This record gives sequence, structure tokens and C-alpha cells, in this order.
Amino acid sequence: MFVGERMSHPVIAVSPEIPVHDVLVMFKKEHIRRAPVMKDDKLVGIVSERDLLNASPSPVTSLSVWEMNYLISKVTVKQVMSKKVKTIDIDTPIEEAARIMADSKIGGMPVVRSGKVVGMITETDLFKIFLELMGARTKAIRVTAEIEDHPGQLAKITKAIAEEGGNFISFGQFSGTDPSTKILTFKIAGIKKDNVQKALSKYVKKFWDIRQS
Repeated sequence: MFVGERMSHPVIAVSPEIPVHDVLVMFKKEHIRRAPVMKDDKLVGIVSERDLLNASPSPVTSLSVWEMNYLISKVTVKQVMSKKVKTIDIDTPIEEAARIMADSKIGGMPVVRSGKVVGMITETDLFKIFLELMGARTKAIRVTAEIEDHPGQLAKITKAIAEEGGNFISFGQFSGTDPSTKILTFKIAGIKKDNVQKALSKYVKKFWDIRQS
């Protein structure tokens, strides 16, 4: 899965000359929290809802409403945007985008093709992918278990479920409590809850949770 398959598009971009108040109104209307800043079809920055809100006067200011509105009307995007923008290529694997965003502590990046902005990938897009990977919207038996990290162990587990007539809806593997183990979280259909533990008892070190979810 690549960034281009899950990015938000077409691009909702803003000009550096637009007043902050107008962009806040647009963000609310479009249900977005950040946008690339474009000038003459070139990326010059990125602005977030937080940037825009931070440009507003403090609630404890002594200014009148009219004075505040006047000042806000004079503040433009170019005065509050971030000029250093991380971008990502449209053909980048989606997990690489998640790594960059997590490491950089950012909520989104413009997506480019041949240097041209063609979309945005955001934390919301990644959350949706996570929901799909974990089968969060599908009712099935959800299992969390700890296994020994040996070659062929996963094959034994999937075979045992298949032999019981089970079908995997989702499957996730995570670091265990120590380097010799892995934590599995998966959802399966076509098998009764009471039969899951029986089918996997030979291959699982510890069952953490089995539930209908």
C-alpha cells in the first residue's frame, strides 16, 4: 500500500496572502486541520489550525472586539505558516509515511509527484488504515496471545485455525514482553469462541484476551 492510494485529494491549498480568519472558516467548512501553502503553483509552506489559532489575540486582552477583529484581519497566512515543509513522494510505502510523521511529531505532509503537490497524507488517513488492518469494523472473535518467536510458529497457528474452519479477518504482530516472544492480535470468523483456545493451546505461550468484538 502506497501513500498515493490513501492520501486526501484533490489538494485543498491556501495562498500566503489570505487572512488567517478566512482560512479558519475554510478549515471548518472542509473539515481539515492543515493545508499546504501555494504561491504560483509552488509549495512555500504549510499551515495548521493550531498556527491559525495561535495568531488570535489572547482572551484576556484589553482590546475591544472591534480592535481585535481589525488586527486579525491584517494577519495573513505567510506570517504564521511553517516554511520548512516535509513532503513525501506519492509512491512511498504508507508505513514509511507513518514513521516519518511519528518521528517528526507532525500531523500531516503534502504528497508530491515529480515535485508537484498532488495530495495530503494525514494522521486521520493513517488511523483509518489502522482500523482496517485491525478489522475494527467487522464483528468477529478477537484474540490477543503471546507466542514464542520461532520460525514456522505463525504457519502452525494459521493452519490450526484453518483446520477448525476459521477465516482470518485481520492479523497483527507486535513486540513481545522480551526479545524471544511476539504478541499476536487477530480477528477470526467461522469458529466458535470456545474452540479458539483449544485449537491454539499447543502453540500459544499465553492467552491475553479472547472476545467477541
